[in-house]
Amino acid sequence: MDKVLVIGDSCLDEYIYCTANRFCPDAPVPILKPESFVSTLGMAGNVVDNLQALEIGVTLISNANKIKKTRYVDSKTNHMFFRIDEGEDDVFPISQKSLDNIKWDDYNAVVISDYCKGFIDEDTIKYISQQHPITFLDTKKQIGNWVEDIMFIKINDVEYRYSEKFIDKNHKDKLIITRGSNGAEYEGNIYPVKKVDVKDTSGAGDTFLAGLVGNYLENYNIVEAIKFANKCATQVVQKKGTAKINKNEI
Repeated sequence: MDKVLVIGDSCLDEYIYCTANRFCPDAPVPILKPESFVSTLGMAGNVVDNLQALEIGVTLISNANKIKKTRYVDSKTNHMFFRIDEGEDDVFPISQKSLDNIKWDDYNAVVISDYCKGFIDEDTIKYISQQHPITFLDTKKQIGNWVEDIMFIKINDVEYRYSEKFIDKNHKDKLIITRGSNGAEYEGNIYPVKKVDVKDTSGAGDTFLAGLVGNYLENYNIVEAIKFANKCATQVVQKKGTAKINKNEI
């Protein structure tokens, strides 16, 4: 069994599914009646869940405190009324010294899931990328020369525009840019996705990343891995909430 080390910010994704049949008489807001509750791991934790769904062994190094994202969602339409985020101000950053005892050779790949919540900084990402030859990065940070030892960088189109003018031309062959319903781009080529009825995009980027890593470790062909990752993301956006890959349906 392949083994992957995942390092990064994680959270709890909570969904409170409600009915909303009337408006508040003293304010122009709907009255929500909670009906069901779902809690899953999010961010780096969602990457882990999806890698495990692909039958890959995973070790997670993440923030000790609980970041929590609570969404109030209409149970019929899946419309999100609002989201409450907690715990982001209490994240204690990981130190490079705490990573000294990792047996890097025990892992087939290292995944850095950086949601920019304060757990991991640029210098630490650079240090990690120098410890293992196969490193994947998903980051919300503005890309700079600290990514030079990363093998592949997965970012979405908004993140790419944020970093575009700072990206060194030598780093462009590392970039895999997800473009939602328009698929994914790599080295100027677009890899399309099947058109489907999208119910929820929460966590789809994490699922894409997990599918990318999992398939790459099977054949070491990044183009085939992108195509597989597209299928994984397409599968989960048809489900409610932060969903996991069903390997048997891909």
